[in-house]
Amino acid sequence: MSVNQVQPKLIIHGGAGGHIKSAAGEAKVRQALHSVVEEVYDLLSYGGSAVDAVVMGCQLLENQPTFNAGTGSVLQSDGQIRMSAALMDGFRQRFSGIINVSRVRHPIELAKFLQGESDRVISDCGTGELLRELHVPVYDPLIEIRLQEWIQERDENFDKEMAGVVAEQALIHEPRKGTIGVVALDCNGKIAAGTSTGGKGLERIGRVSDSAMPAGNYADASAGVSCTGIGEDIMDECLAAKIVIRVTDGMSLGEAMQKSMIESRSRKRDLGAIAIAADGTISWGKTSEVILAAYHDGQKIGDTLNWNNQDLVGCQLGSK
Repeated sequence: MSVNQVQPKLIIHGGAGGHIKSAAGEAKVRQALHSVVEEVYDLLSYGGSAVDAVVMGCQLLENQPTFNAGTGSVLQSDGQIRMSAALMDGFRQRFSGIINVSRVRHPIELAKFLQGESDRVISDCGTGELLRELHVPVYDPLIEIRLQEWIQERDENFDKEMAGVVAEQALIHEPRKGTIGVVALDCNGKIAAGTSTGGKGLERIGRVSDSAMPAGNYADASAGVSCTGIGEDIMDECLAAKIVIRVTDGMSLGEAMQKSMIESRSRKRDLGAIAIAADGTISWGKTSEVILAAYHDGQKIGDTLNWNNQDLVGCQLGSK
């Protein structure tokens, strides 16, 4: 690296919720997360931009049926899949998002396209027009286990609060919440954040996820954050923007994450967040039992799957 370059950093998540119920499930999630971290960090280490790394990471996670985004997304109350995603370029402090898009493989790609548009958040019928305009191939993200999950819940009239983030009945047997998210710091010191979700499952038609707004995905030159958990709790806290603004105003990332999680827990929120600051600090926090995250600190890959359940915040201090 030249004297003006910094060590790239990366963190990703695959949702938050209760503990994974089996060793096989934990191994599956860890393998999925680590493989994405390894591939995306290679891009960063060869000089790739934070925006490109975030988009690539979200695409790879959207491809994983293990998580509730892209392929493997949950069904809404009417049996349809509608996905949302957002991208924020912290260097330009520019946000873009797509809300309730159907029949597309990578919602994050649409959010990236909108970075260059004057209208940068598109929803509902506008998403269909955008797909046609861009000649995006039609894609069905439905997997069998999500269909069976929806049928059983409908037949049993069982209104669970949120969707399963791990789409494998053999691995987990309780409701979970989940999105996928990526935050990156590139070698030029630029930060970006991206988040993508299939929603919470069985939701009212037209419901908007936090993932497509700055409450759930935010970045500036000082820090970037991607959130996961119950979307309405994240909106109520305006969590991502709050953490970033606290860093911008002088708090360390660890302090900002800790204060935000303590506040969230005091209000009985159920959520989690991942973040990177411009000084290279990587942090994660949660009020739920676990957050499924993995990171690369410039030296090695680590994850939070066995992270102490009593701790609200974890941190890897930065080093340039």
